[in-house]
Amino acid sequence: MIVITGALGFIGSCLVQKLNERGHLRNLCVVDDFYKSHKEVNLHHKFIREWIHRDIFIEILGKMPSQVEMVFHLGARTDTTEKNRAIFDELNVNYSQRIWSLCTEHQIPLVYASSAATYGDGQLGYRDDHDIVDQLAPLNPYGVSKNEFDQWALQQEHQPPFWAGLKFFNVYGPNEYHKKRMASVIFHAHRQIRQTGGLKLFRSHHPDFRDGEQKRDFVYVKDVVDVCYFLYQNQTVESGLYNVGTGQARTFYDLGRSVFRAQGLEPSIQFIDTPEDIRDTYQYFTEADMSKLRAAGYDREFHSLEEGVADYVQHYLAKGQRW
Repeated sequence: MIVITGALGFIGSCLVQKLNERGHLRNLCVVDDFYKSHKEVNLHHKFIREWIHRDIFIEILGKMPSQVEMVFHLGARTDTTEKNRAIFDELNVNYSQRIWSLCTEHQIPLVYASSAATYGDGQLGYRDDHDIVDQLAPLNPYGVSKNEFDQWALQQEHQPPFWAGLKFFNVYGPNEYHKKRMASVIFHAHRQIRQTGGLKLFRSHHPDFRDGEQKRDFVYVKDVVDVCYFLYQNQTVESGLYNVGTGQARTFYDLGRSVFRAQGLEPSIQFIDTPEDIRDTYQYFTEADMSKLRAAGYDREFHSLEEGVADYVQHYLAKGQRW
């Protein structure tokens, strides 16, 4: 079986869909908090063999290691505004360490979700080199938790037979509807344009960036799960940390304009102050260095921002569809 933790969530449910489309219909095991979740619709009409609650997954994994071909550990607390370190310690660090240890003990390949939030303000760049991990200074507890686990993984003498920590940049696309405030700017822009006819973006509070010219590496979730599937098929590549972005930073103004044009509308954009609770930890520029993944043999083209937004808006958001 292929195990996907966080399977009810955004990237996890899209990975289930990708695996189904590649013929994995009877060998998927999904793990999540099925008792408290409101995200079950993300797995509707998907082919799944086993459903396991996250609280008992560790125990069950220890009892059925010979049945597990690979673990995609995508479950995590992802709220960048959450300040309670204890929540991140338990879900993003301790739980991940237990999964790593079992995968090591039973020699099960492991791919887990890290984050571009580990890079902090970007002073050290956005290279997925192992030698800078100890020097990184994430800007919020979420990023700190992801970097702490990356550090811990790199320090381990005993490892899974293959492992990869994927530093996801700004992922957007179908199945993120439940994320509320943490959903992508594309999601919120589409809703705002439909309700008001216009779009409000955050004003810049940094002297080096004009309003709307803050830049991020926006990556379509379909590209993200393509990378996951590539690693499933190519476990002979070097283990370690890998960036997952497009390698091209784009402005928020470009993003907003793309959402309007995907709906056949002319842009109407205004600027508002960035909320104070995220202003001090706001990233003004991110851009993935994709040379390591390319050197590992990944040669697929990523969706451009315009292509990804058009597909997302026209085929999913406009119809209220999931992937």
